[in-house]
Amino acid sequence: MVNRIVGVDLGGTQMRVALMDTDFQLLARANEPTLAHQGADSIIPRLLDLIASVVDTSDQPVDAISVVSPGPVDPVAGVVTYAPNLPGWRDLPLGAIVNQRFPHIPTFLANDANAAALAEVYIGAAVGHRHAVYITVSTGIGGGIIIDGKLFTGAMGLAGEIGHMLVTIDDGSVSSLEEEAAGPALARYAARRIRSGAQSRITEMVNGNLEAITGRIVGDAAAAGDALALETATRAGRIIGYAITSLMHLLNPTIFVIGGGVTNLGELLFEPMRIASRERALASKYYEASDIVRAKLGDDVGLIGAAALVLQELQPGRED
Repeated sequence: MVNRIVGVDLGGTQMRVALMDTDFQLLARANEPTLAHQGADSIIPRLLDLIASVVDTSDQPVDAISVVSPGPVDPVAGVVTYAPNLPGWRDLPLGAIVNQRFPHIPTFLANDANAAALAEVYIGAAVGHRHAVYITVSTGIGGGIIIDGKLFTGAMGLAGEIGHMLVTIDDGSVSSLEEEAAGPALARYAARRIRSGAQSRITEMVNGNLEAITGRIVGDAAAAGDALALETATRAGRIIGYAITSLMHLLNPTIFVIGGGVTNLGELLFEPMRIASRERALASKYYEASDIVRAKLGDDVGLIGAAALVLQELQPGRED
């Protein structure tokens, strides 16, 4: 019987840890900057101390520690295969490292977007859906796939890397969804268009320093009605929409949940997504059966997802 879970959301900017019950109530929490540039040798001891500080607050024995990390993760071996926002993190046995510090507490490790998919199914935007796809659009693009109520991770636990789906772009060259539609991609596209002569208030927003353009700045300019920023958001939305169409054809889910910071663009991003999916779907039944909605759980999605992973393993059927 599971009563207390410690969830750990390891990100490139923040490390978040929380003590939760099986209703996903956050009973205690702690966080601190990751300081990713310092490398694993600095991050891991601080992460373990942060986990310990939360474990020590529990009024009952902790039944599991569940860690979610960006990038491909081998959940069976407990290895972070590659973490794009954590320089130097390759083939790192994080599960064993955590278990060595807390030998009497079972440790789980998973990809953060996979965990987020479960979280949205358990208590978020996808409640009641047994076939769902979660896509996070932020500094990178990640994803999680739920099939028949269960997280699909593939033969080696590496499935769901939606951001690395290959796409062809304007000049016909091969790129990836992440390289074309994540936050930094919006910044690159806007800067490229400005260098080629496009006029935009973005130039004034960064005092002429095009290297300072970020996805957030593009979003702010789009919200203010800037033509280039709106073009940039529409382009990203359509590219994501085409990827969604491919996933509709492949998986036929009943809902797509889109999270991450770039979704702050709201309908400036979602409307072109929906239009693109309708334009390219093989038949109307695909998009009529697949809502495209915004995620509900915000910054806590990784922590909740970490707990949901434990419940899927130790209390199967809870998502019902």
